[in-house]
Amino acid sequence: MKAAILRSLLRKSSTVAPSSSYVLRRGFSSELAPERKVAILGAAGGIGQPLSLLMKLNPLVSKLALYDIAGTPGVAADVSHINTRSEVTGYMGDDQLKQALEGSDVVIIPAGVPRKPGMTRDDLFNINAGIVKSLCSAIGKYCPNALVTMISNPVNSTVPIAAEVLKGLGVYDEKKLLGVTTLDVVRAKTFYAGKAKVNVAEVNVPVVGGHAGITILPLFSQASPRANLSDEDIKALTKRTQDGGTEVVEAKAGKGSATLSMAYAGAIFADACLKGLNGVPDVVECSFVQSTVTELPFFASKVRLGKNGVEEVLGLGLLSEFEQQGLEALKPELKSSIEKGIKFVHQS
Repeated sequence: MKAAILRSLLRKSSTVAPSSSYVLRRGFSSELAPERKVAILGAAGGIGQPLSLLMKLNPLVSKLALYDIAGTPGVAADVSHINTRSEVTGYMGDDQLKQALEGSDVVIIPAGVPRKPGMTRDDLFNINAGIVKSLCSAIGKYCPNALVTMISNPVNSTVPIAAEVLKGLGVYDEKKLLGVTTLDVVRAKTFYAGKAKVNVAEVNVPVVGGHAGITILPLFSQASPRANLSDEDIKALTKRTQDGGTEVVEAKAGKGSATLSMAYAGAIFADACLKGLNGVPDVVECSFVQSTVTELPFFASKVRLGKNGVEEVLGLGLLSEFEQQGLEALKPELKSSIEKGIKFVHQS
């Protein structure tokens, strides 16, 4: 029963080939999987707590380090009682950040303040940018070879911030810095499956661009299984995917943002990174990374994950006319967000 629940929680949610999941289940048991330490920075927050739970359930994690500015010992004690493989330790405050990070293979960063009604991702910038800059400085010092997966919003700016900080420390590796855009894929799959009336577990939808508003571009023309949806349906699905975060913020009426679905998406992406590190073949996810797919320095598209992080950044494929228009429309906004992140590091 436990194994069935675990597989359900960690079922692949993006574009990994079915054989990859099969290799994981058959090739790695909790006893045979390599030792892997995962650190979660912001583990006591709205995303961090459910994310900590989901990573505790992942048999590929042997050590789980939970860090936050406050409240982490309680979260760690709670999660540590779950009878799964990983050893859980809680760390709190600046003086324990080094211990949390040392020896980490994957660092997940959900730290920051959540959106509130009427607040855009850009409104979060000054607070979250400072948090990300500080945490990435520590990562560069204490675990420079770790894969860094960025959840903190606005991802379109926080990933460039992280890159600039790590460059300044002389430890930047473009293959090991990944913005988590998996929630956009999760939403696109869910909404598409509902409209097309197909099994959501069998759906794949690439989502490219960025991770805010119109910069989110789901490629429904490449969705599988194929469905005969009208142009109006595609436009509506695109709009709903782009506005998914706002939908949750408004539904929670001032009491939070997308924390549970984001934790799920973050756990799915971290699981894919761990599979790649462990040598599972054909692990492909959408992620916001350094890229030459467009003229922009960072862009979200499908990437192949492996033992060194991002092994290959994949192209966009054939786009519909509607998607091509969306691609051109998102570029100025995404460019501005990237430049804003870079500017923040050099002016602060």
